[in-house]
Amino acid sequence: MNIRLPADQQEWLEQQVAAGRFNSVEDAVAVAVADLMATEGDDLTWAKPYVEEARAAAARGEVVPLDDAIADIDGHLTTLKR
Repeated sequence: MNIRLPADQQEWLEQQVAAGRFNSVEDAVAVAVADLMATEGDDLTWAKPYVEEARAAAARGEVVPLDDAIADIDGHLTTLKR
C-alpha cells in the first residue's frame, strides 16, 4: 500500500524515526493505526469514576497550582526519557 502524507506529517514521522522512537516510518504509521483502532467505539465510560474522584478532590480543596503540576509532570517525563 502506498500512502501520501502532507509534507509536515512525513517530516515529523522521519524525525521520530531519526530520534529512535520507531524503527521505520511504516512502524510509526502502524502504531498510529493500532491506537486509532483501539479507541474506536470507546465511549470513555471507564473514565467516569476517575473524573468523579477528581471533582470530589477539587471540591475538598485538594488542588495544586498549575505551575506545580506542570513541574511534577515534567519531572516524571524526564525520568521516562532516561
